[in-house]
Amino acid sequence: MLTIRQNLMETIRGGNPDRFVNQYEFIPLLMGMHPIARKFPAAQPGGEVVNGWGVTYRWGKDQPGAFPVHDDAHKVLKDITKWKNVVKAPSLDFPASEWESSIKTAEAVNRNEVFACPMIAPGVFEQLHYLQGIDTALANMFEEPGYTHEIVDYIVEYELRLAEGICTYIKPDAIFHHDDWGTQTSSFFSPEMFEEYFVPAYKKIYGYYRSHGVELIIHHSDSYAANLVPQMIDIGIDIFQGCITTNDVPGLVKKFGEKISFMGDLNNGVMDKADWTPELIRTEVERACRANGKHYFIPCLTRGGPGTIYPGVYEETSREIDRMSKVLFG
Repeated sequence: MLTIRQNLMETIRGGNPDRFVNQYEFIPLLMGMHPIARKFPAAQPGGEVVNGWGVTYRWGKDQPGAFPVHDDAHKVLKDITKWKNVVKAPSLDFPASEWESSIKTAEAVNRNEVFACPMIAPGVFEQLHYLQGIDTALANMFEEPGYTHEIVDYIVEYELRLAEGICTYIKPDAIFHHDDWGTQTSSFFSPEMFEEYFVPAYKKIYGYYRSHGVELIIHHSDSYAANLVPQMIDIGIDIFQGCITTNDVPGLVKKFGEKISFMGDLNNGVMDKADWTPELIRTEVERACRANGKHYFIPCLTRGGPGTIYPGVYEETSREIDRMSKVLFG
């Protein structure tokens, strides 16, 4: 029997996996691994926090996570022409002693079995619109490209400093990076606009991680982003996590599978609800596993991390994936 890590690599390389990769089993996410995450902890269900960029987050009832608040009283950036006076990234200068707990956590990971994998969020586009609101951010990409490029460059420089600390102290062999790029039915931007603003940015970020020993780059976007897959390949993504059903996941696996793998096709919006049933979970898991096959696909709920809003859904999904491994792998 293959280890979890070996089975993952056989799956995404078109080799000989002996079962389905079961959701997040191959990346026990190392949460809060950078000291900045401990200095500015994330909001908890029902709570509100202000992060190091000055962005206010609230986690409302039945929401899958915390969301930025963009009313006039809370929006950080109201006039993009004055961004240099307003947008200030938090300092990432931490002494080595601040990394001690992170190092111990990373050293406890059995890297023969799984990947040591920190989670990084928000991503470049998310940081851009968290500062000013998503509608304003998208409008400014058209109306104020010069200033938008400046802010993107500023965010990239921050991400590279973040990566430097992570690679120096944690030495991960995988990263899990969040950046939502669309709605359920469309990407937020055309491939051409994505190419202009974000391909160069992510080539720098993911190129840095790759050059510092990171073997596996997993990008989360629980959205439609099928039209951006060629660029995902270009910027070095190994696994597109959060790939919801409207992407036509089997079609993506067939067309691009030898270059990138897809993790999802089990929509939280369909399965993670108050009236879920084991029958619903079984139906959805069987559909996804049979439709996508054994290679270049990881059956997984599309939420950006293990767990669900409603208790029991994640665990039942994992049980059904194990069942389908027995059915389809023998």
